[in-house]
Amino acid sequence: MLWGALAPGRVEAQRQAQAGEPVVTPTSGLVTIESDLQRADNLTGVITASGNVRIVYPDRRVVATARQAQYFTREGRVVLSGDVDVIQVDGPSIQADRITYLVDQERVIAEPVRGGQVFSRFPVPQERREPRSPEAR
Repeated sequence: MLWGALAPGRVEAQRQAQAGEPVVTPTSGLVTIESDLQRADNLTGVITASGNVRIVYPDRRVVATARQAQYFTREGRVVLSGDVDVIQVDGPSIQADRITYLVDQERVIAEPVRGGQVFSRFPVPQERREPRSPEAR
C-alpha cells in the first residue's frame, strides 16, 4: 500500500504474500528529493526541503509532491505539507494539505486544509474464486 511505500515495510510484504503477489524488495533504497531549497540541522536532526518539493522512490514506484517536506531523523517521522500529492504507480494515491508518515509504525496521518477533505484512491483486490465445476451448478 501507499502508506508503507515511503519505506519498504513488513506490513506491505505480509500483504503481498497473503494476496499471492510477488513481494517487492528494494533494489537500491535510494530516495531522490528535488526542491528549491534544502537544509539539514545536525543539532536537531531535522532535514527540510522547501519550494516545489518532489520526492521519488523508484523501489516502491512512488512520487510525492508538496510545498515542504521535513524528515525528523530522531523521531522517524516525515511531514509533507502544502498541496501534498502522493502517487504509487498502478496503486493508491492520496491528496491532502498535510501528511505525516511515522516510519517505524508504517502509519500515515492525512489532514485536509481547514474546511476541506482528504482525497484517497486505492485499488481493491479482486477476490480469487475457483471456477465452479459443472456438477455444482
